[in-house]
Amino acid sequence: MDTENAGVMLSEDIEKLFTLAAAQEKREQYREMLETAQRASELDPGSAQALALKARALQKLERISEATIANDQALLLDTNLPLAWINRSGLQIIQERFPDGLRSAIRATELAPKDARAWANKGMALFHLNNLPGALSAMNQSLSCDPDFLFALQVKGDILRRFGRMHELVDIMRHALEIAPMDSFCLALMIQGLRALEGYSELPPFTKRLSELTPDSPFAWDSHMRALRALGQFEEASEAIDRLLELDPDNERIWTIKADNLYRLRRYREAAQAAEKALHYDQQYAPARRIHEKAVRLMYQRKEKRQK
Repeated sequence: MDTENAGVMLSEDIEKLFTLAAAQEKREQYREMLETAQRASELDPGSAQALALKARALQKLERISEATIANDQALLLDTNLPLAWINRSGLQIIQERFPDGLRSAIRATELAPKDARAWANKGMALFHLNNLPGALSAMNQSLSCDPDFLFALQVKGDILRRFGRMHELVDIMRHALEIAPMDSFCLALMIQGLRALEGYSELPPFTKRLSELTPDSPFAWDSHMRALRALGQFEEASEAIDRLLELDPDNERIWTIKADNLYRLRRYREAAQAAEKALHYDQQYAPARRIHEKAVRLMYQRKEKRQK
């Protein structure tokens, strides 16, 4: 085989590895991506792209120092390599060097204006610099490059939440959850949006999923409990209330909700006991006192009826 043909085959092999590494990144297979990038570097030790891919895999694996070294080496070989600038901005943002991260992200968008990651990094830097309108614009640009880019959807959703644009938040989280139905951050944003819009009928599937994914999260169980109670599903809400009390047994507010829930289920004796528990932690807590008085009154009325 002549040298020219060997060079062509080597180039094709490396390109295949680059394509494989990009696919592995999308599938979040970062260890495999690192192995692929290292193989590409071994085939062509002078490849800036291979080094940049290695740096990206190391960054995703949270090996920040190694990622920075590999990425700096890539930029020494090619100062105009878009991926290396995307990496640099991401690493600088991780290191909380937000002005530097913004400058690097701007350079990345100049070199690769159709790369969703470059615009997302610009948006993230602006987000941390408290320029939320600029961050939202950059995330929109990122999503125009890749409408399914989950990171950009997450950050855009959080910005919309901060702006109080809940209808838009819910719409964008529907799309995000089609892509990643078990993503806890997207579920939390969807729940916050629906709660703000009082969309209780839609909430239980999302709150149940989040409580299963994050069983130690008070937010998840509180949201699930509120959704079920708003729909009048008091029996079903009991499990969520009990879980909240396991997480925070001294919380008079949760004991009062338990008392109210039992009261609505006409379990007056248990309701009075739960209210007493709330009053044990705060004797002046008016909601607990009111439920206790009502539960005790109805408990005695029921007893009198039985005696007659």
